[in-house]
Amino acid sequence: MKVREVMTSDISTVTENSSIKDAASQMKSLNVGVMPVCNNSNKPIGIVTDRDIVIRNVSEGSDINTPVSNIMSKNIVSVTPDTDIHEAAKIMAQNQIRRLPVVENNSIVGMLSIGDLAVRNIYTNEAGAALSNISQPSKPMM
Repeated sequence: MKVREVMTSDISTVTENSSIKDAASQMKSLNVGVMPVCNNSNKPIGIVTDRDIVIRNVSEGSDINTPVSNIMSKNIVSVTPDTDIHEAAKIMAQNQIRRLPVVENNSIVGMLSIGDLAVRNIYTNEAGAALSNISQPSKPMM
């Protein structure tokens, strides 16, 4: 099975000049925890999560009108719609990420989440294994 068969294709994005407040408002209204950051050509250039907003903005006492480019992750990992679903789960586990932008011809066409894998009974094991690896602490807990 390919990523295109399970990805969410109806997604919203923000630009690098969008404010953190705008990104957070969109996340709230869409009930999502991540917003892809794209340029004017719809090419993904970053990703901002609800956690990024809390850790890189709120905890620092920064202004909510700050552009998302100040807090977004720039080294995004992505897959294509034709990526095998097992390979996508492996990529999530190896990179300790729960969501993957799906990119085709340098343009974002969807998002794949660990939840997209988990709701398909065939991929419950892959989703569980990926989540187990994703959830490993990146540094020792105190």
